Amino acid sequence: MKLNEYLHFVSYAKTLEELWDAHCRQMAQFGFDRLIYGYTQYRTETSLGDPEDFVILSNHDPAYTDGFLQHGMYFHAPMLKWALDNEGAASWQMIQQMMSTGQMSVEEQRVIDFNRSMGVVNGYTVSFNSVSLRSKGAISLSAQDGLSQDEVDAIWAEHGDDILLMNNMAHLKILTLPYNPPNRALTKRQREALEWVGDGKTTQDIALLMGLTSATVEKHLRLARESLSVETTAQAVLKASLHNQMFLMEA
Repeated sequence: MKLNEYLHFVSYAKTLEELWDAHCRQMAQFGFDRLIYGYTQYRTETSLGDPEDFVILSNHDPAYTDGFLQHGMYFHAPMLKWALDNEGAASWQMIQQMMSTGQMSVEEQRVIDFNRSMGVVNGYTVSFNSVSLRSKGAISLSAQDGLSQDEVDAIWAEHGDDILLMNNMAHLKILTLPYNPPNRALTKRQREALEWVGDGKTTQDIALLMGLTSATVEKHLRLARESLSVETTAQAVLKASLHNQMFLMEA
């Protein structure tokens, strides 16, 4: 798709799945065939929050994402550290510079070695503007096999402005779409009960509105808390809202 066609598509995308599929195909046209997008709203001075609360999208091989994400290697990735303190785009040439000047820690070198073993060598990282101190989003654009970093930098010199705009628009759209990870998805009844809580209704009110007993409403709320891994219903309402799982339009 041309830039205007892509932006039009993003504007009207209704699901995360269709948006991400199109974005991956669009980036592949520029030579970036493996992507990882990450977003957190639980950042603190010492942590990015529970990884299970991250919004993570990727078309990498599961063997790579399991090692990089599930085993916590991301926390020591040099380009992620750059993304946390900066906004905009950065070439992975930075990694080579760090290695040549001896600035890389043992943990960072371990991440680089793992990436190389998985063919993740050259590319760019885009760090998005943050709207609060607790939020941060970034995307890793890994170049296809056979492209050197110099060649990737040449692609960016020619198309970088458009690539950056596309990624920023995709990020802004992602923030508006429901994110339903398998282990955190709410049932329709659980979501409805949380929505009524968000409207300030009591358990007795919700029971009348949903045509259920108070005990059944309490069960739905308990299961919602368990699904979202929180202790209180207020926390459940907040987390469901942050992931755009509240007040969804039914198909």
